[in-house]
Amino acid sequence: MKLKNLLSAKKAAVLNRWYEAILNTYPSDTSGFLKQQKNPFLNPVGCTIFQGIENLYNEILTGGQKERVSQFLDNIIRIRAVQEFTPSQCISFVFLLKKAVREEIKEELIEQHLYNELLELELKIDDISLLAFDIFMKCREKLYQIKANELQSWTFRRLQKADEIYKKECVYEDIHNQIIQFERKEVTK
Repeated sequence: MKLKNLLSAKKAAVLNRWYEAILNTYPSDTSGFLKQQKNPFLNPVGCTIFQGIENLYNEILTGGQKERVSQFLDNIIRIRAVQEFTPSQCISFVFLLKKAVREEIKEELIEQHLYNELLELELKIDDISLLAFDIFMKCREKLYQIKANELQSWTFRRLQKADEIYKKECVYEDIHNQIIQFERKEVTK
């Protein structure tokens, strides 16, 4: 209980550390942009990530309903799933919360003997990371399905175009400028 009160009091500092750690997972130019641009219309990715981790943090402190946690994770993971992250890099932001909490309250942990409560919190974070991985896999499966459908559609359009070209090639002129039409026959079994 002491840990929850301490984390509530240090919410802004923990969130800023966590957000900074997440942004550091991006390439330096992207990270620099995300850190400097505060306008949500010019930086929707940074805004979505910050709102997501803030809501996630609040859910962790209040006990966290799985549906709400999933919703907040989903908002962040959808962004990271379409970027050039490996699966482990995509969900690593969840584990960065552990580091942010430890760095922010390291003195209080020792003074107030909060290790048992910290272990409980870290177990919750581990459970959330498993949920994050499930959400990530659903996002990637959806992306691959979209890509497969697009490839199938592209192939079908190419075949239609080839059929149109073939039909045009079935009409020839002979040496006396007479039109000779070849009849196209379908292959049957």
